[in-house]
Amino acid sequence: MAASPDADDVHMAELPLETRCPPSPLRRYGGFWWPEPILPGVVAARARFVPRPSDVFLASFPKSGTTWLKALAFAADHPPRAPDHPLRCRNPHDCVEFLEGLFALSPSPVIRGGDVFAAHPSPRVIATHIPYLLPERVTAEGAGCKVVYVCRDPKDAFVSTWMFAKKMMEAAADADNNAPFAIEDAFELYCHGRSMGGPQWHHVAGYWDASRRRPEKVLFLQYEDMLRDPAGNVSKLAEFMGCAFSDGEEAAGVVRDIVELCSIDALKNMEVNKNGGQLYVKNESFFRKGVAGDWRNHLTPAMAARLDKIVEDALQGSEFTFNAMADR
Repeated sequence: MAASPDADDVHMAELPLETRCPPSPLRRYGGFWWPEPILPGVVAARARFVPRPSDVFLASFPKSGTTWLKALAFAADHPPRAPDHPLRCRNPHDCVEFLEGLFALSPSPVIRGGDVFAAHPSPRVIATHIPYLLPERVTAEGAGCKVVYVCRDPKDAFVSTWMFAKKMMEAAADADNNAPFAIEDAFELYCHGRSMGGPQWHHVAGYWDASRRRPEKVLFLQYEDMLRDPAGNVSKLAEFMGCAFSDGEEAAGVVRDIVELCSIDALKNMEVNKNGGQLYVKNESFFRKGVAGDWRNHLTPAMAARLDKIVEDALQGSEFTFNAMADR
């Protein structure tokens, strides 16, 4: 997908349309499905964003541990014991903004031809759901930017995506988006790659390949591994980002404090995450169970086997497998 000179050059009406995936229609662009409100931001980011060598990108397929990764990365560079720590009064998504989201939300006349991140001080930590089709200025050899990617078992990612869509639809019930969204219908679409950011397995494969080619620039994490060893992964994350903990900090329990501050229970019970939110997205929607294997409570064995086979076939030859799939 070649970079477009301006978001306005993408004629959305000419792109393939999918209207069966609430909460918003999807358009197929660059081989992936994007929510219509976000697609202009994706294109604008690829055309206008000016990276800095110290930038760190937190990338993920939607509902794959994004909120947790944001919290951990932010806390790794901010003393976790501070009583006024930003994560105690702000949602992780407010602490680490989405690349495509900020471009999509900024008024076009104001930013036309400009970079909405230009005023953000370095070092910048920026999130994205964009596949490994990031601006070439970010991924080019010698760019200096680093990328942290987190992936999740496709079955859990699907269930979380479906649950999130239902919550948004419920929040918009007073509007015109209150039709039921059965899990069977959502699953059929997901298996055909028709979901926000989908196909999920192609999204993962792009970053997996990049991490093998450029391990010093792309750190590939699995959500299930992070659940098994949160402290070890926090240390790995901090070192990769360039803010490794000193022996003294580790001895003082800084890593433990970060894990506790960013635990789903701690974040879920913070006032801002119980009551805050924007439009049809409540902050509480980002905190459900935070576990691996919840798909067993929602998918039939046949559904799970079907999705596993689709993913295995798609990733054949990549030498990558989802850890959780080995436990099925």
